[in-house]
Amino acid sequence: MATVTALTNGQIFTGDKIVNQHALLIEAGCVVDLVPESALPKVHNGYDLGGGLLAPGFIDVHVNGGAGELLNHQPNAKSLQTIAQAHRQYGTTAFLPTLITDTWVQMVNAVAAVRAAVELGVPGILGIHLEGPYLNEERKGVHPPTRIRVPTSYEDLSSLFEPFPDHLIKLMTLAPEQVNPDFIHRLTADGMIVSAGHTAASYEQMQEALAKGVRGFTHLFNAMTPMTSREPGVVGAALDHDDSWCGLIVDGHHVHPVTLRQAIKAKARGKMMLVTDAMHTVGEGAGRFDLMGRPIVSKNGKVTTLDGTLAGSDLDMASAVRNTVYKVGLELEEALRMASLYPAQFLKLDRQMGKIAPGYQADLVLLDEHLMVQNTWIKGEF
Repeated sequence: MATVTALTNGQIFTGDKIVNQHALLIEAGCVVDLVPESALPKVHNGYDLGGGLLAPGFIDVHVNGGAGELLNHQPNAKSLQTIAQAHRQYGTTAFLPTLITDTWVQMVNAVAAVRAAVELGVPGILGIHLEGPYLNEERKGVHPPTRIRVPTSYEDLSSLFEPFPDHLIKLMTLAPEQVNPDFIHRLTADGMIVSAGHTAASYEQMQEALAKGVRGFTHLFNAMTPMTSREPGVVGAALDHDDSWCGLIVDGHHVHPVTLRQAIKAKARGKMMLVTDAMHTVGEGAGRFDLMGRPIVSKNGKVTTLDGTLAGSDLDMASAVRNTVYKVGLELEEALRMASLYPAQFLKLDRQMGKIAPGYQADLVLLDEHLMVQNTWIKGEF
């Protein structure tokens, strides 16, 4: 019989509201109940939250690397374990390792690495995010143009995932105008989540892609056609569409806080989620690094190539939450949902993750009064 653990003496954000003077009961990796502390049953283990705020663990759908490791450079289980540990200290209890546009061989290696890491029990890995290679060179950002391409065979791509467990998430960022709309439909029919990014699509092209199954927009505003007075572009399509999700990099460098605030107001509630697009600098510190043979610099929280092109971020999810509250001006509860519940909904995992409720996985983050991470639990383990 599994041991019941009670987490007490803190505020608890359930995903809906913050409750006080309640205890959270967890057993066998899942939430059992949330009960008044005055009615706490006898349990074998207890954990004192020290007056902190307990919230659902953060879910990041866009993690390129951490602690000096980058999936593109070292696609293996050990590297993924290092990346997972780097982000867990900032409250991320679940994430999608992300492969930037690369060769077919590295795509195969990355999928195999994720599978191996999961088999070895590395906590927090939900699947894989392929950011590319079917992007538009006009909006390539830091993606190497020599590795950007158009699909030649759907069967080749589908074969990439033949040994991949069905329960793991497959997310692909692509430029819709670079592929046949039916290609998007086939991806979604085979269980792939498709996000639009690094795209020069028109509003009309995006409407067709959304109809074919595009579910999200990768780092809104960055590497996509802007919204202007006579052409809504990709940004306009994203803000106008009520049934899709947008990833936001809230680091103070990618998008101005005022722009973020107005976009959040414009988009249907519950459809904006925080992402990091984190590079290997997270948990490593500032300095000069290498990205597939191209030098990049991390300084004052900003990661760029030598010519100033943004190259991912040095952002972690806890900082993204703080920035959303203190710089963008959102209420804490909504910022926490953007870091947990809304990504879970985007990934179709919201019946098991993103909330603190009976039956949900006990993925949790403990924050102090300054929203700094004090502890994390993944499946009830810390």
